[in-house]
Amino acid sequence: MHLHTLLLILLILPLSAQAATVWLSNGDRLSGDIIALDGGKLALKTRYAGQVLIDWKDIDTLSSEAPLLIRRDGLDSEYSQQLAAAGTGMVRVVGDDTQTVPLASITRLVPPRPLFKDRVWQGNLDAKVDIKREQDSTEEWKLKGDTRLEHGRWRHLLSGESERESKDGKQTEDTWRLEYDLDRFFTRHWFWRAGVEQHNDRLAVITQQRLAGTGPGYRFWDDELGRFDLIGQLNRVYFTSDQGDLAFNTLSLQWDYKRLLSGTRLELYSLGEIQVPHIPQIDYVLDSEYGVRYRLNNWVRLSLLYELDQLRGLGQVASTQHYLLGVGVGW
Repeated sequence: MHLHTLLLILLILPLSAQAATVWLSNGDRLSGDIIALDGGKLALKTRYAGQVLIDWKDIDTLSSEAPLLIRRDGLDSEYSQQLAAAGTGMVRVVGDDTQTVPLASITRLVPPRPLFKDRVWQGNLDAKVDIKREQDSTEEWKLKGDTRLEHGRWRHLLSGESERESKDGKQTEDTWRLEYDLDRFFTRHWFWRAGVEQHNDRLAVITQQRLAGTGPGYRFWDDELGRFDLIGQLNRVYFTSDQGDLAFNTLSLQWDYKRLLSGTRLELYSLGEIQVPHIPQIDYVLDSEYGVRYRLNNWVRLSLLYELDQLRGLGQVASTQHYLLGVGVGW
C-alpha cells in the first residue's frame, strides 16, 4: 500500500467514526456516537473519553449523520435519516417530513437496528463467593454466565451455572447446569427455537435432568435499551436417579427481559421459565431470576440477583429462594 493512501485512510477513519456532535449550553462541544437517550440522559460514546452521560437539559443543539429512532411527546417512534443543528434548544429532524422541533419535546433517541444483524456477540458472567466463620464454617461459591451470538436470521444462546457449598468441611451442594438454544427468525418478531438442557446434582435424589424442546417465539423489541422475548415450547424431560429413570412431556413458557436505565449504567433484567408437566403429581414448576446490574465501566459491573424456584404438586407448594451479590463482566 502506498504511503499517501495509508495516510488518507488514517485521516478518514477518525472522522467517519464520529457520527454525532453535541453543543452544550456552556459552549463546550463533544463528538462521538449516540448510544441512546432515555430518562433525561444522553449516552455518547467518544473516542477520547469512552462513554459519557450528558443531561438532556444541558444540550444547546446537536447533529447526527447516523439514522435514529425518535420518540416525542404524545407520538410513537419516528425514523430520522439524520439530525441537523438548529437554534438554541432546537434541532432539525431530517426525514420524509423535515421539521425543526424543540429538544425538550424529544424523550428518546435510539439507533435503529437492521432487520437481521450480520453478527452480534453479547454476554454476562457473574460470580459470588461467600465465606462465613461463626459457629460453623460455611463456604459457598457460585458462577453464572450467558452469551448470545446473532448472525443473519440465526441466534445462538448458551447459558450455564455452577454452585458448590460446604459446611465444616462437608460438601452440601455440588450442582451445574448447561443450556443451549438455537433460534431461526422468519420476520422481525417471529422465530422458532430448538434447545437442549442438562442439570446435574451430585448430592440430590435426582442426580441428572435432561430436556429437549422446541416451539415458537415472539420478540417484542430488541434495541440499545433492552429486549423482551417470549417463547412457548413442547419439551421431553428425562430424570435419572438411584430409584430408576423417568421420562415425560411438558409445556413451557419462557421469558427474557432486559432494560437499561440511567444512561445505560443501570440494567434491570429477568429470565424465567414455567413448565406444566404431563404427570398428575405436579401442577407446575417455576424457575426464575430477577436482577440488577450497575456498570462501573464498559466491562465490569456489580450485580444483585434474586432467584425464585417453585414447585406445586399434590396440593402443596415448595419454594427455594437465593440471593446473589457479586461482581461480573459483560460484553
